[in-house]
Amino acid sequence: MKTTVLPVALLLLTAAPLAAADAPLSLDDCLRLAQQSQPLLTAAEAGVAAAGEAVDEARAPFWPEVDLSSGYHRWQQRAFLPAGLVIPGLGVPKLIGPLDDWDGGLSSRVTLFDFGARRFGLDAARARFAGAQADAATTRADVRLSVQSAFYALAAAQDLVGVADRNLARTEIHLALAQARRDAGAVPQADVLRTQAEVAAARLQLISARSRVRTAAGQLNTAMGRPAETPVAIAAPGADAPPPSTAAVEADIARAVAQRSELKSAQRGLDAARANVDAARAARAPRLQADGSFGWNDTDFLPQTKQWQVGVSVDLPVFDAGSRAHRVARSRADLAREQAVYDSRVLQVRQEVWAAASELQRAWDSIAAAAAEVRTSEESLRVVRERYQSGAALITDLLDTQTALASAEAALAEARWTYLADRAAYARAVGAGP
Repeated sequence: MKTTVLPVALLLLTAAPLAAADAPLSLDDCLRLAQQSQPLLTAAEAGVAAAGEAVDEARAPFWPEVDLSSGYHRWQQRAFLPAGLVIPGLGVPKLIGPLDDWDGGLSSRVTLFDFGARRFGLDAARARFAGAQADAATTRADVRLSVQSAFYALAAAQDLVGVADRNLARTEIHLALAQARRDAGAVPQADVLRTQAEVAAARLQLISARSRVRTAAGQLNTAMGRPAETPVAIAAPGADAPPPSTAAVEADIARAVAQRSELKSAQRGLDAARANVDAARAARAPRLQADGSFGWNDTDFLPQTKQWQVGVSVDLPVFDAGSRAHRVARSRADLAREQAVYDSRVLQVRQEVWAAASELQRAWDSIAAAAAEVRTSEESLRVVRERYQSGAALITDLLDTQTALASAEAALAEARWTYLADRAAYARAVGAGP
């Protein structure tokens, strides 16, 4: 039986509906595309803008309110006049009107003193704005890590295609060897059949590897904020990377607690909750307001009669069925909840850094172990192949050794790219910037 070994590039072109992109993308290119296209980043920026508008809205009560009004009414109403009041020629009128009523003018009011209610409201709005900025930073970090992980997953999938292609080539060589020995009468037909089955299995593995490439490409597109079916090709860097420096994990944990944006957001939530408590207390105090108005009112279209008023008023809460007291109690409970959320996030961040450091060290150790296994498996395959050629080994020994080599090569490819992904995850856990 004559067999041919197809190169991996040809197999990819014949089986994958995913078209090649115009130019391969580096990791930095992918991160820039995510910055431009990822809807999560757009939503985060919109949240920051909304929180900024809320700050300006909280500043507004410090300024006077001015209203311009004008109107027209035609009215009639029953007259309730004191007894004995008689209008000459009319007697005792029962109705007033109908009359035209034209009016227009300006009115203004301003709060002079409210025991800090407005200031506390502004403080809460500023804290929420800072929290929105921290949440946006969290989203950017999450998107960055998502793109990095998807990029390395695609690079690993491409390497696994190469591993599967090499394994198929080795299997076909062993099939040719078994056929030659069968033709020479040195081995039975069973050796050929066993090797043919191994060739079919290797081809299935190659098909599975190509499918993994397409799936990983879709995941990378999604991470960048593009449709999954968008053609994409990457320029994968070298998988070599320096060893991890996780000896000072405690220092990195302290660094993460100090600079992780999630904790900054939780801290701003605490600040807003404290300001809400103060605002709720201030709502129970008197409020001093000044108001004034000036305008015209008459029965003509252009009214001539001037009217105005200025004054100061004090609003002192007397009875509200406990509404303000409940507001204070609710705001205190919210403060306790925000404190618990902050404490919980601190514990979570510490655990994330600790776990990321452990995973990073495991990935680094896996590279060395997988590389040693590849070297051993290559030598074992060479020895067993020679023994099979000389009749000192069985076909199962040869194929089992070949399978072990393919498994070791796949483990090494996975370990190298997993290590890079774990480095990115560790940087994210510590809170390191781009």
